[in-house]
Amino acid sequence: MTAVPTFELAPGYRVSRVIRGGWQLAGGHCAVDREKAIGDLIAAFDAGIFTFDCADIYTGVEELYGEVRDRICATRGEEAARRLKIHTKFVPDLDLLPTIERADVERIIDRSLRRLKVEALDLVQFHWWDYAEPRMLETVATLDELRRAGKVMRIGGTNFDTRRLEQLLDADLPIVSMQVQYSLIDRRPDRGFARVCERRGVGLLCYGTVAGGFLSDRWLGVPEPRGALANRSLVKYKLIIDEFGGWALFQDLLAVLRRIADRHGADIASVASAAVLGGPAVAAVIIGATSRAHLAPNVAASSLRLTPSDHTEIIAVTGGRGPGGDVYEVERDRAGAHGAIMKYNLNRETA
Repeated sequence: MTAVPTFELAPGYRVSRVIRGGWQLAGGHCAVDREKAIGDLIAAFDAGIFTFDCADIYTGVEELYGEVRDRICATRGEEAARRLKIHTKFVPDLDLLPTIERADVERIIDRSLRRLKVEALDLVQFHWWDYAEPRMLETVATLDELRRAGKVMRIGGTNFDTRRLEQLLDADLPIVSMQVQYSLIDRRPDRGFARVCERRGVGLLCYGTVAGGFLSDRWLGVPEPRGALANRSLVKYKLIIDEFGGWALFQDLLAVLRRIADRHGADIASVASAAVLGGPAVAAVIIGATSRAHLAPNVAASSLRLTPSDHTEIIAVTGGRGPGGDVYEVERDRAGAHGAIMKYNLNRETA
């Protein structure tokens, strides 16, 4: 199997350029066979995908990853377990934002430490639901205090827009990464955000690169889905397809990706991920999986190099299409279609 390249996200800290996502393993997303999931995650680690992503609000996933770390330590040794890098998130509830204090931050971080069974968190990615709530910088500063205290090793952000990213950096907060949605059908980071990251040394960790599985061979030539979709991930990314230009245009894109994949001996999902990996400031792509069958293509995507003519073909279909505005802008409209499917107080539910 092809070796997975790495990226130095911070001095002395390297991540695999494909990161294993955890949203699909969260309770309420789909039925999860715990033992199978643990086996699949260890197989990914053995294949070179040694960086995993999760969140405090992904029900049961931090605990699952803690068990994976224990299994790796027991079966592969402590040195192997130290190679495993786990990124989590700090997502304070929307209802908590007006009154959030240091004790709230530390309580949630301490809970992640217990769940993951570690003394320090490799990377904590901070999310803030509402820019109108004024305690954002104060809360990140508290995270930085916990970093200096040794509970957190590194701080990143998730779903910030360009203006707030620069605000965090101008406040001299040690932001090493930003996790954002970035795909061939959602190029919002290209509108200045990625260039700011590139200029200021912030690595992009990109989710949604295969649009919840829509950017794959499975959906090529398939009629537009009608009625209820199987999970919230598909609902979310079907909205992005609609913003991109609709199902017919999306099928045109899949056909182009299939032709490119044929030239490289790859699949559509690998081409879609490779296209994002080649972007400015991109450190890694985060790919969720519900089956070990996806492992080989996930590994292959990390080393696939598209040609200039490949990119030209893709751009001919995608152009500047996709959601408007800055990173995560349409999702922040809680009355809109994207915001209406969000859950805003999951930390309370997972306590």
